[in-house]
Parts: sequence; C-alpha cells; structure tokens
Amino acid sequence: MTAIRGLLVGLAAGAAGTTALNAVTYVDIVVRARPSSSTPEDMVEKLSELTGLKVPGQGDERSNRVAGLGPLTGLITGLGIGAAWGLAKSQGVRLSAPVATLAIAFAALVGSDAPMATLGVSDPRSWHRSEWLADAIPHLLYGLVTATVAEALDPR
Repeated sequence: MTAIRGLLVGLAAGAAGTTALNAVTYVDIVVRARPSSSTPEDMVEKLSELTGLKVPGQGDERSNRVAGLGPLTGLITGLGIGAAWGLAKSQGVRLSAPVATLAIAFAALVGSDAPMATLGVSDPRSWHRSEWLADAIPHLLYGLVTATVAEALDPR
C-alpha cells in the first residue's frame, strides 16, 4: 500500500470511528439525560485567548461559530489519528486487532484529553469513575471501529 493510499484508508477509518464515537456519546446523553459537554467550546475559547486569534462576530453570531468550531476539533482529532494509523499500516506496521484497537483508542484519549488538561479546561485527575467511563467507552469504540475499517480496507 502506498503512503497516499494509507492516508486515504486511515481517513476513511477515522471518519467511521469518529461517527461511532459521536453516536455512542449521543446515546449516553439520551439514556442518562445528561447535558452535552461544553468542553469543546471551552477549548476553542481558551485557544482563541492564548493565540490571540479571535473568533469573528459578536453575540449569537460569535457563539454559533464557537459552537461549530468545538466539534470540529474532535473531527480533526479523529480523522488525524485515523490518517496516522493508515500511514503506519502503509509503512508495514502490523498489530493484532486487540492491540491496534487499544493503541488507537489510547491515541484518541490522549489527543482529546491532554490538550484540555494542558490548557486547564478540565482536569481528568479530578473526574469520577462515571466521567472516566463516559470518556473511555466512546474512545474504545472509536479505536475498535477505526482499526476494523482500516483492516477491512487494506487486509494485508
């Protein structure tokens, strides 16, 4: 598999994994009647503040842009990790399905939780067990779907 094909396989796998992660997150919101997280929007606000890059607009217009940018950060993370996995596969990296699932899930957890911890948006060390499960289960599903789709698209 060429590097370009690997990136494309990884992007497709990451898109499928991200869709699965989002779906299980929304099911959790419905089942537990919990509010959606403001963390993605809080990250956008913090990054805007730290970088000096302003989100344009005022009032509702600006709020709507922030609300759109927040979830885009998750999509970028999911697609990026998928692309990295596809590229790694194209370069000969082979892992068993369980190890690939866990490695991809761990990368996704770190990719989403480390920036928010570093920026002080949230502190995972203070999370309760239910909060860790609400974070870990969707990321494990992301890892499983991403690894499975990448393997299906390039089974070597």
